[in-house]
Amino acid sequence: MEEIELYLDDARDTMEKAIKHLNIELTKIRAGKANAGMLDGIQVEYYGMLSPLNTIAAINTPDARTISIKPFEKKMIGEVEKAIRNSNLGLAPNNDGETIRLSIPMLTEERRRDLVKRVKQEVEVAKVNVRNIRKDTNDGIRKLTKEGVSEDAVKVGEERVQKLTDTFIARVDETFVAKEKDILSV
Repeated sequence: MEEIELYLDDARDTMEKAIKHLNIELTKIRAGKANAGMLDGIQVEYYGMLSPLNTIAAINTPDARTISIKPFEKKMIGEVEKAIRNSNLGLAPNNDGETIRLSIPMLTEERRRDLVKRVKQEVEVAKVNVRNIRKDTNDGIRKLTKEGVSEDAVKVGEERVQKLTDTFIARVDETFVAKEKDILSV
């Protein structure tokens, strides 16, 4: 039975990571409000190497519609601006020589629906990940019968894995509902 507990703990930890990954991906989908997380995927060429934007600049949100980016080195402002333009975020950087400001435009109804579709895709990926974890865990638990664990214990273990899976799928659904509400609220 102790072996089954180890499988369950491992599955729980891995499912938590899937939820964290989902939340990271959802912060990249903007809901019409300024959020420093929107810039997380941007890499800037810094002395010949690509570096994450947040390691070479201070990023702030002075208000709900503006992101302010101040590079730690003034000479990097051009590279930062170039990286933002190439990032496919659809934001136009405004450079004053020291700071780059990004104005977040209001979202149209059509754009909001598109964003909800992207959120649904990310949510579906998270659900598939959780289900794959369930499958791998159940496979591992079933192999324990060869090591002398009773079939009843395996059955109980599989039921516990299913309950764990249901809990995490419900969390993914709650995350979707919250993000959808955030996107659709004007």
